[in-house]
Amino acid sequence: MPDRPKRILFTGFEPSGDDHASAVISRLRERHPELEMFAWGGPKMGAAGATIVERTGKDAVMGVPGIGKILEHQRINQRVREWIADNPIDLHVPVDSPAANFPICAIAKRAGAKVVHLVAPQVWAWGPWRVKKLRRLTDFVCCLLPFEERYFTVRGVPARFVGHPIFDKAPDEADLEAVASDWPQNGPRIALMPGSRPAELRKNFPLLLEAFRTIKRRHPTAEAVVAAASEDAEASLRELAGLHGGWPEGVPAARANAEAVARWADLALVVSGTVTLQVARQQTPMVVVYRSSRLLYHLVARWLVRTPMFCLPNLLASRRIVPELIPHFDGPEPIAAAALRLLSRPEIARQQQHDLGAICELFAGHCAADEAAGHIARILGIAVPRAAEPAIA
Repeated sequence: MPDRPKRILFTGFEPSGDDHASAVISRLRERHPELEMFAWGGPKMGAAGATIVERTGKDAVMGVPGIGKILEHQRINQRVREWIADNPIDLHVPVDSPAANFPICAIAKRAGAKVVHLVAPQVWAWGPWRVKKLRRLTDFVCCLLPFEERYFTVRGVPARFVGHPIFDKAPDEADLEAVASDWPQNGPRIALMPGSRPAELRKNFPLLLEAFRTIKRRHPTAEAVVAAASEDAEASLRELAGLHGGWPEGVPAARANAEAVARWADLALVVSGTVTLQVARQQTPMVVVYRSSRLLYHLVARWLVRTPMFCLPNLLASRRIVPELIPHFDGPEPIAAAALRLLSRPEIARQQQHDLGAICELFAGHCAADEAAGHIARILGIAVPRAAEPAIA
């Protein structure tokens, strides 16, 4: 290769990946300004210092993608292949979305680049045979969950636990309190946290709305706040509410402020995902749900899934510390029943708060962005500032 700065290509296809990668790009830019960084990614990656080749992140899909999404990614793969041929890279950093990223990892490997996964593919949860593919298509895996490091290393995949970006920066407690003070102050206070992906919203938000209505019939002074991931998400949520009994009177929507919503709440009804860690950090009791297609689950998913639990707090605790209705095929009644049990049994809610605090301690002393940036520099063969050296033993 010609004498040139080291070149990294990031590829991420979801807003959460844009968040995580942007923090790492920022650290790399601070420590190694000579690096050339490019991305198939979102606006935050660009703001952090990467040159955006193509924008991604809209219409993210969780689970089995449809034929349209598959064909779209095949076209993306071809454009990535052509771009790498014209712009040789030293390192490829895939961010989450393993189904979309594995083919790009193969392209990068064939082009002679190293590969560092910024988020470990969840092969421990489903499709465990994919670890063989991961072993072929990676030089290193940054693990966001503590148990992942051992899972991968005993299977021959170089990996280290780096922490989770949710815990990289402590929230400003005074700011959270100030935001929450603008919302209804009666109780019980119920957070409705329906996720961020369009399909998640469609499947789960009507359930959460009706569960809240059931709670309010038992507790007439109950209040709610809806956590919306973005302006577009709020518009979708309001449209969905209009089709399912209307938006509850006096219920505000909070955009991109999930942690403040969790801080305000006495209880959160949460769609399974990373947001459960934000709720856990506030030690807010929660009920976790994820509605699935009964037919698709029994035809496909039940044969692929290898974990007895699904939501992150339970996975991290290795036991059920929060009620999880996953996969959920029924109506809002079981969600409301689990919530009402927590509201009527404060000792159970207090125990859950204690357990949530314990799992948050697992992330103490780590900064995912710093440690991941250090591992990337090490794999590239770049000198790492001593204070930023990642632990590798």
